[in-house]
This record gives sequence, C-alpha cells and structure tokens, in this order.
Amino acid sequence: MFKKLHRQMTIFASLITSGIPILMAVSCLVISERGLTHNTYERFLNNGNSCVAYLENQTVLSHKWILEAKQEYKVEFRIRNNGKKLYFDKLDTESQNQDKKEEDLSSVENMLTEAARISREEQGLDVDYMGSLSLSKTVYFETSDFYACTALIPKGSGVLSLVLVYPLDGLKTQIFHQRVWFGGMVLLAVLALVTFSWFFTGKMLRPLEENQRKQTQFIASASHELRSPLAVILSSVQAMESDWENAGRFLKTIKSEGDRMSRLIGDMLSLANADNKSWSIMKTDCELDTLLLDTYEKYQPILHGKKISLKVVLPEEPLSICKCDSARISQVLEILLDNGASYVSVGGRMEMGVKENEKYFQLYVQDNGPGISDENKEAVFRRFYRADPARKEKQHFGLGLCIAREIVTLHKGSIRILDTPGGGSTFVIRLPK
Repeated sequence: MFKKLHRQMTIFASLITSGIPILMAVSCLVISERGLTHNTYERFLNNGNSCVAYLENQTVLSHKWILEAKQEYKVEFRIRNNGKKLYFDKLDTESQNQDKKEEDLSSVENMLTEAARISREEQGLDVDYMGSLSLSKTVYFETSDFYACTALIPKGSGVLSLVLVYPLDGLKTQIFHQRVWFGGMVLLAVLALVTFSWFFTGKMLRPLEENQRKQTQFIASASHELRSPLAVILSSVQAMESDWENAGRFLKTIKSEGDRMSRLIGDMLSLANADNKSWSIMKTDCELDTLLLDTYEKYQPILHGKKISLKVVLPEEPLSICKCDSARISQVLEILLDNGASYVSVGGRMEMGVKENEKYFQLYVQDNGPGISDENKEAVFRRFYRADPARKEKQHFGLGLCIAREIVTLHKGSIRILDTPGGGSTFVIRLPK
C-alpha cells in the first residue's frame, strides 16, 4: 500500500512542482523569441535603410560595397537599372557559382523573385517599373522565410530598382537551438524535482509506515495477550459444565483471568488515549516526599512478601511544592516498583528517592537486579516489549514502562535508565519546576 502511495505522491508532487519551472521556461522562451525576432527585424530595417540611402547618394556603385554589404548584413541583393542587370551583378553571379551550390543559388533567386512578386501584388510597388520617378519609394515586409525590402530610386532619367532579402534560416536555427537549450534545462529541472519528490515523499511516509507497522505489531501482541486468558476462561467454563463439584475452583480461575483481561484492556485504553492526545492530567500542589512515603507504605508489604527490601531516601532540606498529577506520578512509581520486583531475585533490594535543584525535581527507583543492556535501554519502553522473552508472567504485558513514559511526557518531563553501581537498573524521572 505504501509503495503505491509513494509512487502516487511522487507523481502528484512532481506534476505540481514541475509546472512552475515549465511555465516559467515557456514564458521566458516566448519573451526571448519575441525579443530576438524584433531585434532582428529592427536590425534589418536599419540595414535596409542604409542600403537605400547609399544607392540614393551614390552616382557610381561599388562592387566592393555590394559584396561587403552582403557579408555584413547577411542579405541578398538584386539591383536593376531600368530593368537591366548591372555589370558587377553578372560578375557577382559568376563568383557565386564558384562558391555556392546550385540549390543555394536557386533558393536565393526564388526568394528574390518571390519578394518582387509580393512587392508588386500585395505592397503596390513594382520593382520592374521603368518610367520616370521624382522621389524614392521603399516598402518593407516579411514572410515566413525572409524579410524583404524593395525600393525604386530615381537616377538621372531612369530608375534604379532594389530587391533586398534577409533569409530567416539563421534566425530559425538560433531559435531552434534556444528551444533545445531551454528544453534541456527544463528536463534537468524536472528530473531533479522528480528525484527530490521521490525522496521527500518517502521521508514523509516513513513515519506513517513505521506507525502502521507498530500498530500492526501492537494489535498482534494485544490479540496474543488476550487470547491466552480467553482460552483459559473458555476451557474453565467447559470443564465446569461437566464437573460441577469443582465449580468454585473453575470460577476462581475465570475471575483471575477476567481481572487479567481487564487490566490489559485498561492499559491499552490508556495508551490509546495517549495516542489520541485525549489523555489529560490534573496538576495540583504535591509534596513529593509524602508521595514517596505513601507509595512505600503501599508496596513495602508486597515486596516484603517476596523477600525484597525497599528503602526510601529523602533529602534533609524540605522539598518545594511540585505541580503535578500526584495520582499519575504515583502510578509511575508503582509501575517501576512492580517492574523491578519482577526481575530482582529473592533477598534483593530496591530503593526510592527524590532530589531537587533549581530547574527540576528528580525521582528515582533503583534495584540490584540483572540490569538492562545499553541496546535495550530504549527498547524497554516499547509496547509489549519484554527484556527477557522467556518471562511469561501473567501480571505483566510489557505495557507498564510505555505507560510510565507517556505519563512523564504529559508532565513535560523525561525518564531514562542508568546502570546501578554494582549491578542493576536505576530509573530516573525528571519533572520540571
């Protein structure tokens, strides 16, 4: 499911994020092409005006100027004097035959012929006019293949006609290369965004995937824990139906297993409330030394029955008032004592204490049991975790320490595990003032 969601989110994020650089690239490309086309046409107009002005002011045309103008302006000429070719025009055609391919010459001639036709039919200027003329006439126009300038210039008793074309092959090639460059940059940007989206969405989904894994594991563990007492209850009911004489013993077993299920369900509901952020605490003024003594009086008989000694260490100076939920903090201490009693051997010892400094109160529960390895110090707070998988005690489901951490977290405090000198574990709780 998460793999499919990962792909879908990557595609969605890529489409959304890629749209921005694509739109920007297209906009920039359109503006650039318009600017390039406009500048090219403006340059052609200036060059055309320069050529017309030169022809108007010169009485003798220079073949050298014609060749230089063609090379500098990247244009092609056709100049006629009263409809006749000029001598250097013939020379230029012969030199072109040596340098250009036949199809190139044909293409140039076709453009010049087409420009003359458009000038005559669409612009109203016939470059083949051979009458008298008092003022020069010039028109500019453009087609999909070239820019053109045609002019009639009075010279003495005759007319000098000009057809000047600027092929757009170079401009089209420049625009094509620009589009390829923009397209390549956009493609690289899209690939980078796709890669980023893949890793970013994967990072976003990782906590969800981990939470689902933990939820699945939690449900499986809870089902396993509930199945055992349920199986005992059902088997006791079945046995009681065939053996009423021992019904009392079976009822006692049913009640014991029912209480066990009730405790487990209560713990699970507490953790569910913590997950839903609906587990609240009621902070009141609390004297922590009194709280420890009350907990001692409650647990000392229980631990004494297990032949485990319990000691309370209080500071000599009176403690400040602590703002906390005393019932919840007492529950944390009971969890830690109960947990420690399960691992401390007969004749062992446990100790509770409290300290205070300027920033926080520090409570601790210490034992001299087998201790907890460094790699398990964080794992023991996971749900249904048991440091020793071989232990299957009915009173412990592996939820106590998890509940203890949730309670301390609600108080904006922290809980950690240290090694007891000489062996064992020390749970340290810090509650901010």
